[in-house]
Amino acid sequence: MSALGAPFALAQPAVPAATAPAVVASGKPPIFVLNSLDATISVIDAVTQAEIRRLPTGKEPHHLYLSPDEKSLLVANAVGDSITLVDPRTGLIQKVLTGIVDPYHLRFSPDMKWFVTAANRLNHLDIYRVTRPAAGGFELALAKRVPAGKTPSHLAIDTRSTVVYSSLQDSDQLIAVDLATQTPRWTVPCGKMPADVYLTADDKTLLVGLTGDSVVEAYDVSVNPPKLIKRIPTGAGAHAFRAWGDKRHVLVSNRVANSISRIDTQTLSVVDTYPGPSGPDDMDLTPDRKFILLASRWAGKLTIIDTETKKVVRQVPVGKSPHGVWTLEHAGRL
Repeated sequence: MSALGAPFALAQPAVPAATAPAVVASGKPPIFVLNSLDATISVIDAVTQAEIRRLPTGKEPHHLYLSPDEKSLLVANAVGDSITLVDPRTGLIQKVLTGIVDPYHLRFSPDMKWFVTAANRLNHLDIYRVTRPAAGGFELALAKRVPAGKTPSHLAIDTRSTVVYSSLQDSDQLIAVDLATQTPRWTVPCGKMPADVYLTADDKTLLVGLTGDSVVEAYDVSVNPPKLIKRIPTGAGAHAFRAWGDKRHVLVSNRVANSISRIDTQTLSVVDTYPGPSGPDDMDLTPDRKFILLASRWAGKLTIIDTETKKVVRQVPVGKSPHGVWTLEHAGRL
C-alpha cells in the first residue's frame, strides 16, 4: 500500500524554510505542488500530508515533469526563461538551466534524445537535442525553433520518439512536428481552447481537452491528416489529463464543472466521475490508484480524493494558483 493508503493525520504547520529539514523526515519521496503565482514549490510529506518546505523557482512556473532517467524533476519557469531541476527523492534544488525561452510546457522523448518546450506567450515550439555526459545529467542544444499558431499549450510525444503533438490554445488547432527533421507534419483545426493532449499507449489516438467546451475530442493520428473520431462529453472546461496506469483509462479534470472524469480509451466513453473542487487542474495518482492528488487552482490547495468512496478526504493549503502536482511514487504514466 502506498504512503497515502494510511489514515490521514491532521495537518501540521509548515516548517519555516530557514529551519526546514533538507530531506523529508518520513524518508518517503515527497509530493510536489507548483505554485504559479508565488513562484514556489510546496514540498509535502507523503505520510503526514503536511507542507514542510517551499522552494523558490523562476518567474511564473507552470508545469512539472520528470526526466526519463528519474534523476531530476523539471520545473518550467515560463516567464523566468529557465528550468529548475529538483531532486525528486530529497526535495533539494539541483541546479537551474537558464536561456530556455518561455518554457510553459515541456517533454523529453522516451529515448531521451529530444527535449521539447511549448512557448505559450511567444507562439513557437523549441526542439532541443539532448546529450548525456558520462558524468551524468543532461545537456540541451537547440536544434530548431518551429513557428506555431497562437498559444502553444500542452505537448505529447509518441512512444517511438518520432513525433511531438501540441495544442494551439488560441488558434483552436493541433500541430504535429517530426522530431528527426523538426518540420511540421500537419496542422488541423479542433474544438474551442484546446489544452492538454494525451496519446494512447498504442500511439494511435490523441485525446484533446477542450477548456472552452465540455468535451474531450479523440483523433486518429495514425493517418495524415488526423481524423476526428469522437467528441466525448466530460464536463465544462475539460483541461488536464492523467493516465490511470493500466494502459486503458485516463483521467481528465473539468476545470469549470469542478469534476474529474475517467475515460475508457478503448470505448472512448466516460466510465466514472470524481469530485474536483475549486478549479481542478493537474493531477497525480498513487501507485494503488486509491487516491488522486489534485491541484485545486482557485483554492490554493492540494486536494486528495479517495477514488473508492469518491469523496475529498483532505485538502492541504499550499501557495497561490497551484498548477502542477507530482510525486515519484505514482501509478504508471500510460
